[in-house]
Amino acid sequence: MVAISQERMLKVILAPVVSEKSTRIADKLNQVVFRVLRDATKQEISAAVSNLFKVEVTGVQVLNVKGKVKRSGRVTGRRDNWKKAYVTLKPGQDIDFASGK
Repeated sequence: MVAISQERMLKVILAPVVSEKSTRIADKLNQVVFRVLRDATKQEISAAVSNLFKVEVTGVQVLNVKGKVKRSGRVTGRRDNWKKAYVTLKPGQDIDFASGK
């Protein structure tokens, strides 16, 4: 296991992804979806989730999301690319974002 600093762990996870798909995956596959830093590794994500939420992680899958092209009149722009992490939790464990605990 790679040693990761406490400061880095707090920066790796940016926000939970709350959508219909992530809610369905949480119920069906016991996975939680997070928006993470673009340079974060699977080991860093696993360690950060384990330490911050006090749960046991069994697996991590990452996905690079391409930024959308947006237009405002004739001006075109592009949103930033970002990384999403699907974190599988040990059966019987859960992260509840609604309660704030």
